[in-house]
Amino acid sequence: MAWILDTDHLSILQRRSQPDYDRLQTRLQQQPLQEISTTIVSFQEQVRGWLSYLNQARDSAGIIRAYAEMHELLGYYCRASVLPFHRDAQDRFADLRHQRIRVATTDLRIACIALTAGATLLSRNLRDFRRVPGLTVEDWTR
Repeated sequence: MAWILDTDHLSILQRRSQPDYDRLQTRLQQQPLQEISTTIVSFQEQVRGWLSYLNQARDSAGIIRAYAEMHELLGYYCRASVLPFHRDAQDRFADLRHQRIRVATTDLRIACIALTAGATLLSRNLRDFRRVPGLTVEDWTR
């Protein structure tokens, strides 16, 4: 079984946010490491967030923090299994948009990567992701 971590689950792991971190970590440790991945879209979302923080920083502490967080993020993604957004995912995305599936663009792109990979998406955003036909989504923080 293949598992894809959505951005919200990644953030919990990276920040070690309790109590969700312990529940998520326990479940992940029961899976073979090679079956757990994330997506290039999650990388985009996280980098975009820290770039926004950096652009709004008004003092040296904020600037230093933003760069430190981006550096940490880069290291995480260099070690992680990151699935690309390829032609099959784009075709699935275009088809779902044509069907008027109402899900945010980056979430729908992540869903399309999961669909084309035949993987289960791990996310706390069950309400939106359950709108995507054929997508299996679970929340391992509960």
